[in-house]
Amino acid sequence: MPAGIVGWAHTPFGKFDNATVESLIVQVANEAMADAGISPAEVDEIYLGHFNTGFSEQGFTAPLVLQADPQLRFKPTVRVENACATGTAAVHQGIKAIDAKAARIVLVVGVEQMTRNTGPEIARNLLRASYLPEDGHIKGGFAGVFGNIAAAYFQRYGDQSDALALIAAKNHRNGVGNPYAQMRKDFGYEFCRNEGEKNPYVAGPLKRTDCSLVSDGAAALVLADADTAKSMSKAVSIRAAAHAQDFLPMSKRDIVDFEGCTVAWQRALQLADIKLSDLSFVETHDCFTIAELIEYEAMGLTPKGQGSRAIKEGWTEMDGRFPVNPSGGLKSKGHPIGATGVSMHVLSAMQLLGKAPEGIQVKDPKLAGIFNMGGAAVANYVSILEPAR
Repeated sequence: MPAGIVGWAHTPFGKFDNATVESLIVQVANEAMADAGISPAEVDEIYLGHFNTGFSEQGFTAPLVLQADPQLRFKPTVRVENACATGTAAVHQGIKAIDAKAARIVLVVGVEQMTRNTGPEIARNLLRASYLPEDGHIKGGFAGVFGNIAAAYFQRYGDQSDALALIAAKNHRNGVGNPYAQMRKDFGYEFCRNEGEKNPYVAGPLKRTDCSLVSDGAAALVLADADTAKSMSKAVSIRAAAHAQDFLPMSKRDIVDFEGCTVAWQRALQLADIKLSDLSFVETHDCFTIAELIEYEAMGLTPKGQGSRAIKEGWTEMDGRFPVNPSGGLKSKGHPIGATGVSMHVLSAMQLLGKAPEGIQVKDPKLAGIFNMGGAAVANYVSILEPAR
C-alpha cells in the first residue's frame, strides 16, 4: 500500500461536559498536524469519521475540521459514516485518495460525543445501526441485538459465560495501563463472571461488564504517500486495507459466524502476503465480549465454536502468543463511535514504533492487525500495519 501514518493525536475517552464535537475535532486536528510536523496548508484532503445519528444536533459536521486553522479553508472535506466502523471507513478513504494519487497528505479525524444524551436516546441512536424492520422492537437497544447473538451462540456451542468473563477481565486489566482509556480499573475475573448489584444482566446472557462504554472523544492521524512518509520523522506503513460489507438483516445470514469479518481478514492477509500468525498483536472490535469471542473464530485463530480456547489457554493475553486488545479494547477504552477506528490505528501505530504508553506496550511488535466492525458484522474493515523503516 502507498500510504503511511506520519502523525497522530488522541484525547482521553470519557464523559466531557465542557467539550463539544467542534472542540474535540479542532483539538486533535491541530495536534495531529503538529505531531506530523506539517503545515495545514500542506493538507490535500480531509476525512471526518462521525456517526452522529442523533447524538449531536449539528448534523453537517465535515466543515468543522476547517475550524482548526484558516489555512484549511477550501480543502476537499468529506464526512464518512459506516456505523461503528465509521473511523476506519474514514481512514480507508484517505488511503484510497493517496492510492489514486489524488492527494499526497490526508488528515483523518474521528469524533463522537454521546454522553449528553439520555439512556433511552442513546439506545435509540445506537439501534439505528441495525435493521429496524426486524430489530426495531428489541429491548435494550444494540445491547439487545448482541444479547440475542450471545444467546444463539450459547445455544449452538454451550454456555460461554466463563470465556466472556475472561475476555472482560483481560481487557479491563490491559486498560489500566492506557491513559486514554475511560475505565482504568482491573475488575478481575470473579467480578466479571458473577451477577451482582454492580454487574447486573443487561441483555440475554450479557452483563454490564460484557458491554463497551458510552463515551466522548476524538482521535486524528495524518496519512502521507510513500515518498513523503520517507522524509518524515516517523512513519508506519499501511501494508493492507480490506473492507467487506454484509447484508444488514440478520435473517439473511448466520449471525454467529461473522462471515464478513472472515472475508475482510482473508482479503487483508492475502494483500499483505502474510499469515494470521505473523501478526504481533491485534486490536479487535469488542463492542461486547461475545463479539471478541466470535472474532477469534472469524479471523481464523480457532475453528468455529472453539473461540473460548484462545482466552482460556491465555493465547490472547498481553504475554500470550497472540495478544488481542493490548489497549484494553472498546471494553476498557470506551467506544465514541466515530473515533474508535481512528483510535485503533493511532494506538497500533504507536505500538509499532515503541511509543505506546508503557503499561500497554507489546514487546518488539513487527506487524499489527486491526478489525473494526459496524453493526452486527455488517461493515467489516481490516488494516495491517508495519513500521515503514
